[in-house]
Amino acid sequence: MSALRTLPLVLVTLLQACVYTTRTHEIYDANCQIYSRHMVLEHTEVTSLGICRNTTECVGILVIAGAVTAASAVIAGSIVVTGNTVYWLEKQGRCVRVSNPAPPPAAPAR
Repeated sequence: MSALRTLPLVLVTLLQACVYTTRTHEIYDANCQIYSRHMVLEHTEVTSLGICRNTTECVGILVIAGAVTAASAVIAGSIVVTGNTVYWLEKQGRCVRVSNPAPPPAAPAR
């Protein structure tokens, strides 16, 4: 096999497609004595890129996987930035600073 033909196969095995998602965590702020929310960006690996029969299909699959990864990172990243801004504003409105912070109460029921 020529190097040009094996390159897509090597890329398929080395590159792992990821899809980015958001997750919201609740964090206790002892200074304000409230639970506040915080969003984070998480990635999930796509373990199977499909079966390709020739070089053109393999390259196509890699291009699509790269586009999906980039799009999910941009969309999920925008959601995280917007969500954290809203959560920060919400926290500022509810926060009453105390001089002697108390330990966190039991976690709120979901």
